[in-house]
Amino acid sequence: MKNFKEYLAESEHVYDYRIRIVGEVNSEFIKELEGKLSQFDVVKATKPKTTPVQKTPAGFPSHENDSVTIMDVSFRYPAIEPQIKQIAQLLGLDPNRIIMQTAAYDDSISKEAQDIAAQNKDLLTDTDYPAPDDKQKALNKDYSANPYDHAVLKNEYKSTFTVAGGRTPAAETTNDLPMGNTSPMSKMKRQPKPATGANPRG
Repeated sequence: MKNFKEYLAESEHVYDYRIRIVGEVNSEFIKELEGKLSQFDVVKATKPKTTPVQKTPAGFPSHENDSVTIMDVSFRYPAIEPQIKQIAQLLGLDPNRIIMQTAAYDDSISKEAQDIAAQNKDLLTDTDYPAPDDKQKALNKDYSANPYDHAVLKNEYKSTFTVAGGRTPAAETTNDLPMGNTSPMSKMKRQPKPATGANPRG
């Protein structure tokens, strides 16, 4: 029969995290960081590993052509990323250079990225499209030779088909109505002028 300590050890929960630091960090900083992490009651901590230089390090989209130092740690007490960033800042590190995620989440993100990369590998060269036939080759030659000098742009293709039922007569517009050439004002007769002292005959 198990004693109380054995049951307690089996029921003890451990929190696994992965800490990533972008850019170069010295061993002194790592030592000081490990010392500060002791407040979470460290169960184990792996030796830091540094990746090769990457064009865009995962988790650090604002950094380019940099390496990443990775540490796996297990705590008896849970921690959150802002706490780790604050500790790093107190040690003189830019808090934007360090992130912490649960190990399970980081593993799932890495696996998803690997799966996407595998699916997209040779995506353009390994297609299911059939080989072009003679007509497609001729069209491709026509367009690639001089894209501005082919029959379509020159409007050489003309429609010669006839619509069923005959051609529709053109619609009449106001331009088709008869137009007069005499002004209406020319047919009006002006009344005689009234007689005045200066002009008694009007």
